[in-house]
Amino acid sequence: MNDRPLTLMAVHAHPDDEATSTGGVLARYAAEGMRTVLVTCTDGACGDGPGGVKPGEPGHDPAAVATLRRQELEASCEILKISDLEMLGYGDSGMMGWASNDAPGAFWRTPVEEGAARLAELIRQYQPDVVVTYDENGFYGHPDHIQANRITMAALEMTESASKVYWTTMPRSAMQRFGEVMREFGEDMPEPDPAEAAALAEIGLPDDEITTWVDTTGFGGQKFDSLAAHASQGENIFFLRMGKERFTELMGVETFVRVHDTTGADLPEDDLFAGLR
Repeated sequence: MNDRPLTLMAVHAHPDDEATSTGGVLARYAAEGMRTVLVTCTDGACGDGPGGVKPGEPGHDPAAVATLRRQELEASCEILKISDLEMLGYGDSGMMGWASNDAPGAFWRTPVEEGAARLAELIRQYQPDVVVTYDENGFYGHPDHIQANRITMAALEMTESASKVYWTTMPRSAMQRFGEVMREFGEDMPEPDPAEAAALAEIGLPDDEITTWVDTTGFGGQKFDSLAAHASQGENIFFLRMGKERFTELMGVETFVRVHDTTGADLPEDDLFAGLR
């Protein structure tokens, strides 16, 4: 008899990415007895330093930032009850077009085959039933998110994995609401100009193209706390301003596109493990 627990593996780019798009499912499935494995590809060194200091500004120490973000990540994993944390340790590439994209050791310049081979070892080790990562554009075009997609899909091919595979996304209806709430809690946040508004409108997917809607409302508090654990990162602050109740109202359903499946589970579905239990 196979007593191996059903296993979810989430492949993310940076410390704190696990909280925003998958904190709810990681907490929910851990509570349901699943093994939850988080793979974080980079060290997060291009994140904010103490006091919000940005990369390239005086006082930004990438090594110190990486150390702090590792500590924050471990705290987040404890909050979400993540079973296993694996860090690939690549250099944070920064935003698209930054000089750090081409720095030695940067994830973006790492050959896909190399990163995929390392991830394939973890897939063989953990034998995940479900794998979650970003879409081919990394959701919003971040180079490390794009690379995480590339190595994940290549590693799945290398291992001939039968895992159900999902890409994170957001429904366009929620993106519109998200923008409204951002302006509500960011008093100094201007209305986007037409070009920015058009770009934002292309993020996510039309609601009818989303295959999987997972209710994580009951784990909104854990998701909020996991994001709060990454307190050094300024972009998280506006989420925390709204408090747990409003945060859960906005972020209490996590959505995905199913891109590989051997179970034949009907779509749309409300469970990443549909067809597996």
